[in-house]
Amino acid sequence: MESNLPIVDRFTAYLLDERHFSPYTGRCYGLDLHQFIDFIASESGLDISLPNEAAALASGKADPNGKTLTGRLLACQPEPVRGFLQQMSDQKYSPATMARKIATLRSFHRWMERVGLTTNNPMTLIRSPKQPKRLPKAITVDQIERLLLAPNSNDLLGARDRAILEALYSTGMRVSEVVGLNRGDWIVVTNNEKEYVQIRGKGKRERTAPLGGPAIAAIHNYVKLLDTEKASIHNKPTAPLFVNKNGTRLSTRSVRRKVAKYLVQVGLDPDISPHTIRHSFATHLLANGADLRSVQELLGHQSLSSTQVYTHLTSGHMRESYDKAHPRAEAG
Repeated sequence: MESNLPIVDRFTAYLLDERHFSPYTGRCYGLDLHQFIDFIASESGLDISLPNEAAALASGKADPNGKTLTGRLLACQPEPVRGFLQQMSDQKYSPATMARKIATLRSFHRWMERVGLTTNNPMTLIRSPKQPKRLPKAITVDQIERLLLAPNSNDLLGARDRAILEALYSTGMRVSEVVGLNRGDWIVVTNNEKEYVQIRGKGKRERTAPLGGPAIAAIHNYVKLLDTEKASIHNKPTAPLFVNKNGTRLSTRSVRRKVAKYLVQVGLDPDISPHTIRHSFATHLLANGADLRSVQELLGHQSLSSTQVYTHLTSGHMRESYDKAHPRAEAG
């Protein structure tokens, strides 16, 4: 049973339009909220298809014992929230998924307070479980090189795939940022022939990232083939850079499938994701002496703590460098 309440539509619209959540994250939050509302409906025996939910939302009336789900949501107490979370735990949801469901409910109740629908927020009494710190997964430079060389760049689709892989590793972009690139996002600095890319990241925050030589060559090769085969329809600044065989913007799912295909082709683990390439980008930079603040800016992290997790992956490299360089590193 899935709820379809006006209050859910308003909340998800707020996430997309004001919080600038990605469509994927907004959809996940919406599904979490649907699960919670379905739980409330099941526990209270309410008919989820009642037609008076819009009127309840318009009135903003908290009605814990009434016939509308909206009224019960506005008057929600901690006990139903705890019951819902216990049910999710009994169903063996992972700690990360549980944490996201709690984050959804926190955001939902804060939003209801902010827009004046309720003064009641049960989430103030709900504690979030402590999450184990997960280190990001990275692969070696040799494995990255094998992956980057896998596509055949002599044809359009192979050239596109090579350009995508090179862009991912050269900039540390998220896969959603790569597929969101337009033709006009490339910036050429003519005085020293350097090229940069303008990236629209999370929350519509923008950053500029430099491109390495192999990435520049791969992208130029792809664009040349694209303009030859697709004529001038795709050379407008607002046109998508990476397109499928039909000429429309490539999806994140398609990129993940392509990456998995090339991983198998070169004998690497197909469970390695495009995000692993981002992790590898950061890890390799830090291992080779890049400073943390620069890596933070390149990744588009708001908080330095998000970037500091990569220092754990490079501690072995630092120890090795110390042992080689410090005159008193070895035991006496």
